[in-house]
Amino acid sequence: MEFLILPDCPEAEPIARAVAAPGVRTVTHASGRPWAIGRWEDTECVLAEGARNRLLLLGPTRTDPGAAGRLLASAHSPHDLDPLSRALPGSCHLAASFDGRTRTQGSLSTARHVFHARIGGVTVAADSPSGLTALMDTHLDEDTLALQLLLPVPWPLAARTMWTGVRSLGLGCWLDIRPDGEAREVSWWTPPDPDVPIADAADTLREALVDSVAARAAGQDVIGADLSGGLDSTSLCFLAEATDARLLTHHWEPRDRANADAKWAGRAAELMPSARHRFVDVEAGPLWYEAAPDLDGASDDVEGPLVWTRNRAHTESLARTVRADGVTRHLIGVGGDELFGISPQFGWSLIRSDPLRGIRTVRRFRSLNRWPLGATLRSLADRGTFAATLDRAADDLDAPPPPRFTPPTGWGRGDPRMPDWATPDAVATVRRLLRETAARRPEPLHPDRLQHQTLEVTVLSGHAARQLNRSLRPLDVTFETPFLDDRVLEAALSLRVADRVVPGRYKPALTAALRPLVPDAMLDRRDKGAFGQEVYEGLHRNRERIAGLCDDLRLAARGLVDPDALRAALYRPTPDTRALGPFENTLACETWLRSPSAAAPLAATPTQGRR
Repeated sequence: MEFLILPDCPEAEPIARAVAAPGVRTVTHASGRPWAIGRWEDTECVLAEGARNRLLLLGPTRTDPGAAGRLLASAHSPHDLDPLSRALPGSCHLAASFDGRTRTQGSLSTARHVFHARIGGVTVAADSPSGLTALMDTHLDEDTLALQLLLPVPWPLAARTMWTGVRSLGLGCWLDIRPDGEAREVSWWTPPDPDVPIADAADTLREALVDSVAARAAGQDVIGADLSGGLDSTSLCFLAEATDARLLTHHWEPRDRANADAKWAGRAAELMPSARHRFVDVEAGPLWYEAAPDLDGASDDVEGPLVWTRNRAHTESLARTVRADGVTRHLIGVGGDELFGISPQFGWSLIRSDPLRGIRTVRRFRSLNRWPLGATLRSLADRGTFAATLDRAADDLDAPPPPRFTPPTGWGRGDPRMPDWATPDAVATVRRLLRETAARRPEPLHPDRLQHQTLEVTVLSGHAARQLNRSLRPLDVTFETPFLDDRVLEAALSLRVADRVVPGRYKPALTAALRPLVPDAMLDRRDKGAFGQEVYEGLHRNRERIAGLCDDLRLAARGLVDPDALRAALYRPTPDTRALGPFENTLACETWLRSPSAAAPLAATPTQGRR
């Protein structure tokens, strides 16, 4: 699926002619001028009309076109669509034309997102930067490229796009384009406060998840799903089995025989006898880090470096396998950890919402993580602003990493660091970006640190899932993430902080919500599989090929990376897989720079057409 949204004015008509091609669909404004132009299937489209207003939903969702038409007929402005937007199951882009004024939005997690730019004197919106860059004069933003080496990239810097002139729609906003082509971002959603007890929230969360999976299964003869053995993906399998679509599950057996995921996946398969299950031996699939940048980069998207680069070949192999069995939508559990796992600042938020329980919980955290008492107390007492966290990150970019047994501080989900092989120029660029952002004194995503971090990491995962699906588009398979849907996200964020962690129980809020639908035998698992062996073995067996990139490193040519330092790091042993994160960011950037997607597009004026 891909599309452009055009304003209702004569200046937009040349743009429509420029992108016209066989197979391209066009939906018009009430005036008859082109409005939505792109490629999509009937199964992922809902179109409703009422008076001179029109609504287009693109993606796996469900709504009654008749009821939507009546809402449109009685609505006075695009603002009146807020209740509908909040109620939609699944995940989709929403576009509305109100007698020429347009509303365009994606999902809160950005798994489906909106970008916009000025082209031919008017604002044009799209589901991907690639739809915009082919029509405009633009170039790669070197500052943003340097920022991609940072781990982690904090919000709001993570929302920067790789191309000058292309903007990313703000979180919880819709794009308002007037008939004259001018535009503004309008906020329609704010994160809820975490104050609903699980006894009250469980039904809402369960209903949202059931509807999310059902929206993906609707109209599908067969639906695929990961059966990793972990709680998140396994739960989705049971919800998918209850739909009308036939379920095909897939399990990659882990390389580490101590990983219990295979055992739990086998148990789950026995409890779903009506589904078809595929268990694939570890040696039958590609290794991690196996994708060759010079070859596989051709399917990269213009948007930027693929976050999940290390197991890209693995994912592409899975997509080809399930597609051969008729699967076009494959469920994955991404988002479950983000919403229901333990965030670094859980203790900070809990001790403020429930001090007695917070003290007991932090005491356990301190014991398990071996945090020093003084550092723990300072972390809990910290009242620094969000801007102060960004300022401190700028100061510490090239400092040694903090000791392993250190409690979290500040608003971030980690201590941002540039890799050892980043050049002084790259470090200086990122430091300047952080300080400029801090100087604007941005507000956090929510006044509560736990809520802020949950949203930040959810948006990161939505971004990664969106990129993955863009890269897999030639294979005609989408990896669907129900945990990242708007209604699921809002239900999870509303949960009372104290109900998110219960001693002796794993993801208690999720298991409480799913208890009526998923067997107790699956919900009672208390551990989680690790994939360190996949990381180390994949890196070991592909090290020579990856090191060979340093002979002609694109990042070095741009003055961002010291190739000798990077090569040395490749051969430096590390006992902690977390230390490989900076290397993976660098590999993602280098892979992308070697792809055609990273080349500055040849701008096509509306009268010239695409080139």
